[in-house]
Amino acid sequence: MAAGAAPYRKLDPALRAERAAIVFDLRLQGLSYRQIDVLTQAPDGPTGGHRISATTAKELVYEEAARRVDPRVDAWRTLQLDRLEGVLRDHLALRNAHWDRAMNGEERPALAVDRALNGVTKTVEAQSKLLGLATTKIEAQVVEVTQQDVELQEMIRTAKAKAALEEAAIVDGEAGE
Repeated sequence: MAAGAAPYRKLDPALRAERAAIVFDLRLQGLSYRQIDVLTQAPDGPTGGHRISATTAKELVYEEAARRVDPRVDAWRTLQLDRLEGVLRDHLALRNAHWDRAMNGEERPALAVDRALNGVTKTVEAQSKLLGLATTKIEAQVVEVTQQDVELQEMIRTAKAKAALEEAAIVDGEAGE
């Protein structure tokens, strides 16, 4: 007999914490989330054959990192920062390789420089987020409303109300016949 619908089945918090610790340690060893997914499917794997998807593994790593206050969190953070610094170096090298040709007006190198700069931006944002320096972007649009705009809105409201009254009168007239 099934344990009930999925929303009503709760995973034992201790079991989830144990799996989070396992996944966290696997990430510290340098395994990717996909590698963890494949490894956990194996019957003789660290979870005894219980598959932990790449998405769930990522969630568990973040939960475990938030829960732990020990040197392994710093090791994980260092590992991620090293990886991001490598990606940043690659993007900057790509940008530098195409910069001169792009400045001479060639289109393809300009696109490569643009993509490299977008990659640099995303990498720096990821580093900031990892270090807790991420900021929230707020976009606001200020619109100046003049007296003419207010009068126009009032005219539109009046016209809509008048049209609604005329429509109601027509419908009432048809219903009375």
